[in-house]
Amino acid sequence: MSKTEPTAAAAVANAAKRKLADIAKSDLSWKSVLAKYQIPKLRLGIGQIFTGPLPYVTFWFLTYFAMQFHWLLAVPCIVLAAGFYVRLFIVFHDCTHGSYFKSRKANEILGFWTGVLAFTPFHQWRQQHAIHHATTGDLDRRGFGDIWTMTIDEYNASSRWKKLAYRVSRNPAVFLLFGPLLVFGIQHRIPDRRLHKRERRSVHQTNLAILGILVLAHFTIGLKAYLMVQLPIFLLGGAAGVWLFYVQHQFEDTAWARREQWDYLEGALQGSSFYKLPRILQWFSGNIGFHHIHHLNPRIPNYYLEKCHKEHPLFQQAPKITLFSSLKSAFLHLWDEREGKLVSFRRARRLTRERKAAA
Repeated sequence: MSKTEPTAAAAVANAAKRKLADIAKSDLSWKSVLAKYQIPKLRLGIGQIFTGPLPYVTFWFLTYFAMQFHWLLAVPCIVLAAGFYVRLFIVFHDCTHGSYFKSRKANEILGFWTGVLAFTPFHQWRQQHAIHHATTGDLDRRGFGDIWTMTIDEYNASSRWKKLAYRVSRNPAVFLLFGPLLVFGIQHRIPDRRLHKRERRSVHQTNLAILGILVLAHFTIGLKAYLMVQLPIFLLGGAAGVWLFYVQHQFEDTAWARREQWDYLEGALQGSSFYKLPRILQWFSGNIGFHHIHHLNPRIPNYYLEKCHKEHPLFQQAPKITLFSSLKSAFLHLWDEREGKLVSFRRARRLTRERKAAA
């Protein structure tokens, strides 16, 4: 048996994953359901501006005023501002998909300014995220807008320093505490040379807008006060956003395949989770837990994802994880091509020893 040839149990599991995609191909009624929900409604979009970006700005200033009296008074404001930061990002995210408004220009204008508040350049992130959607679950097209994921064999063949870097990047304390600073604070400030001029220019435009906010803060409340408000909101809200993005594709029975075996439908239905959250967290996260629906059709606005999920039985067969069960994802690190599962470093070591002994 070759190093990547699946075991009998893995073959059964992979066949079960492909079965859902095969059902989707044979029964195309789900496409009409998706199409029905991909038309944005202006009233709902405007309403979400008043339940996302505006409350975020409001609680940002409430945090600042609360800090003038006592930092303990600011804590609930920070938590709420962080929640609305996530909801703000969902509005930005929908704009990048052109799903928030019918007008392309309106999506770009709102997307740019919500991107400034979220420290994310609109056009660059839109292009990177589009590539992520087009390649989710493809082992041969990793590296654009996804979480660094290695196979067991790739990890075993890596140098000591690359292994160390990978282990650090997959440590939950690292990617939750330092992930927001790395991604939103540093990575989004640098143009991606692999992209076109417009995408790279959007980084400079966003950076200039952020610089303008810093200058305004300097001449009004002061940079120290600005950072004392922005940093805790940014770190808490950013950690929540990083976790949501992480867990939506990094779960045990997700789907990864080599290019010749990769299938878009399988990647959407089996490689993207249905993250069933408590109602309040679902609201703050803009229904992004219905991630399988989002990957099937990214033109569906966030406010229609749940309705769409409930309308067709095919959608309800997607892998479901709960807030509690999702915690396991923090301890899954490497893709096992033979078992078709995401496994921990410990299990990967054991599997490697067993396979060497059997060879």
